[in-house]
Formats: sequence, structure tokens, C-alpha cells
Amino acid sequence: MKLIKSLVLLFALAFSITASAQTLPDVEIKTMEGETVNIQDYAKEGKITVISFWATWCSPCIRELKAISELYPDWVEQYDIQFLAITLDTQQRLARAGSIAETNGWEYTILSDPNQDLQRALGFQNPPQTYIIDGEGNIVYDHNGYTPGDEEDLEDKLAELTEK
Repeated sequence: MKLIKSLVLLFALAFSITASAQTLPDVEIKTMEGETVNIQDYAKEGKITVISFWATWCSPCIRELKAISELYPDWVEQYDIQFLAITLDTQQRLARAGSIAETNGWEYTILSDPNQDLQRALGFQNPPQTYIIDGEGNIVYDHNGYTPGDEEDLEDKLAELTEK
């Protein structure tokens, strides 16, 4: 019986190490100007990258990005991060996404995944979905949904990663 428990524990540990080592997939997305970019290019900059998936029709997404926008300048200064807000809106709704970002004064890099290629590669269903990517391109944190205060948990994770 001890052998079975040990094997189960060993398997669980191996699985958790493998799962935590997931890297950002090699997927092309678009800038708001329509330029094609690879998401991995952002992760190769050596900075911690926060990626937040959102859509114009998703009110929790917009609430989350508004809450983060108040903290974002401090995060850049304290943790030297980059923040990517990737809209899942279709090409037809892209102008609305740009308008929302501009109206709210979001200083983030706004990108678009209009065909949901990156969404499928990462395997999540609905926004808001947030990831933290370490300086080597590894996904070290993910969170689905938004409840007020989640941005504080996100900041705690950033602090842990930068050991500040």
C-alpha cells in the first residue's frame, strides 16, 4: 500500500512540474493596426508579461481592466512588467474594442485574437482569462473570471516572481 501511495504522489508531483512548465504557444495575433505579430515575441523581451484576455461584450473583463489600469503604472515601476490586453472580439467589433481602450485611457498594449487562435492554443473557454508569463516565456500563473480584489492577488503573484 505504501508503494501505491508513493507512486501516486510521485506521479502527481511529476504532473504538476510538467503542467507548471507550459510555455506560451507559437501563435500569430494582430495589433490594433492590423499588423501580424507572434505572441512569443513579447515573451522574449525578458520581462514578466501579464496577458489579460477580454472582449467588448464581457462586462467583468472591462471591470478587471479598469481596476488594473489604476495599479498598472505602479506595477511597471515596481515589477518592470509589460501588460498585454488581448481582445477576443471579431474583426467587425475591433473598432469598438479600440474605442473602449481609448475612452478608459488604458496604457496597456492592446492586441487582437480575432479568430481565437491563441485562445484555442491556451485551452480556455471564456474571458476574462489572465496569465503571467515569466521572463523565459513560461506560464507561471493563470486565472479565469473576475471578482473585485483579483487584481490584488495578481499583484501578490508579481511580487513573488520579482521577490520584492
